[in-house]
Amino acid sequence: CISFLIFVLESSAIISKLSGAITRFYRARIKVENPVVDLDGDEMTRIIWDKIKSTLIFPFIDVDCKYFDLGLPNRDRTNDQVTIEGAEAIKKYNVGIKCATITPDEQRVKEFSLKKMWLSPNGTIRNILGGTVFREPILCTNIPRHVPGWTKPIVIGRHAHGDQVICPH
Repeated sequence: CISFLIFVLESSAIISKLSGAITRFYRARIKVENPVVDLDGDEMTRIIWDKIKSTLIFPFIDVDCKYFDLGLPNRDRTNDQVTIEGAEAIKKYNVGIKCATITPDEQRVKEFSLKKMWLSPNGTIRNILGGTVFREPILCTNIPRHVPGWTKPIVIGRHAHGDQVICPH
């Protein structure tokens, strides 16, 4: 009976210390001052992004996420209005994270029973934000490196224009 009581007291002390550590841990989360726009995507991207947020972001960062579901079924359900609202939110809050989305072709229109072949959400968002596309990086070996010991290549982003993402020149 006494050994059980000692066990209970020791367990209570451990639980109390653990509880205090957890409380301090969550109290110590980094507070993000402004909201972040969260543009969810399609298929496995949704699952992976949710796992990243729940295990690597939210336990450590206190952030107000403005969530927009850019999954193809929701874009179809909202007549793609959700994409426009998500882009407008990025303009408002100045930061957003977008997951990979499906740009439907004829096969996807049938597969998802879509109302129509919706435009690329990337293009819609880019146009609303006045953005551009980095088609491919240009690695430059002849640019002098002014940081002592810098050995990595200098990379220049080449901008595609007018949605010419696949243009070779």
